Amino acid sequence: MKKISYPTAVTIGIFDGVHKGHQVILKKVLEEAKRSRLKSVVITFNPHPVNVLKSSAEIPLLMSLEHRVRLIKKMGVDYFFVERFTKSFSKLSPENFIKNILIDKLNLKVLVTGENFLFGFKEKGDVRLLKRLSKLYNFKLYSIPPLKIGGDYVSSTRIRKAIENGELKLASKLLGRPVTILGTVVKGKRLGRKIGFPTANIDPHHEAIPPSGVYSVDIALDGKLHRGILNISTHKIIEAHIFDFNKDIYGRDMEVIFRQKIRNEKKFKSLKALKRQIQQDILRAL
Repeated sequence: MKKISYPTAVTIGIFDGVHKGHQVILKKVLEEAKRSRLKSVVITFNPHPVNVLKSSAEIPLLMSLEHRVRLIKKMGVDYFFVERFTKSFSKLSPENFIKNILIDKLNLKVLVTGENFLFGFKEKGDVRLLKRLSKLYNFKLYSIPPLKIGGDYVSSTRIRKAIENGELKLASKLLGRPVTILGTVVKGKRLGRKIGFPTANIDPHHEAIPPSGVYSVDIALDGKLHRGILNISTHKIIEAHIFDFNKDIYGRDMEVIFRQKIRNEKKFKSLKALKRQIQQDILRAL
């Protein structure tokens, strides 16, 4: 992490999903930075600390690091640091984390965290300790309470379950934006091209995927939005047909923005029947 001489407003977290609860924290950082003429800083960790410290199966994430970085940078943050999380790093005491990193390296003046924020060796650091350290090092502390929607707390786990269960409206409400996935275009069997509907096969970047079916989507590519339809097979093969588009995009990243589900996936007796159904799907997506 490079040293910043300019005074800063900082927040720290995984921000998996960059959901509405996260957005409250991130907006507070931006607001305080603007008000006090500070630089806004977001610190996240990779890999997820739980995946490093616990030998059990990896914790499933709502979205990839690349996707989180994109979404948070869009909000206008000045600095975004991805700190490599290792067992050695985990042994840093809460006090040393604040002093060595936030004070000495980042010139901290404002810190914004969630109310339940834990940090440092064995998660011994909490908001109570931060209040004491804020007086010692002369920085402002804002601890934000967790957000509730529909009677339950907004969380990455809740959103991931909603997406995987096909509850895209609920997931979108909790995210504060449409459900999206980020992935890389890879080569497929090119069946769509043979019947006049070329598709881009998408390899998702560790994202939560909705159930199988055909969806109306927007595709974000090179700063432009394109309308299309997307098929997710029962084996989680993802193919997008982008309307009025015929460029070579192999190896490129694209963001898929889900609009609504058109129908469930089904088998067809012939390519002619498949083609007829795709034509109907396109009309419904327009």
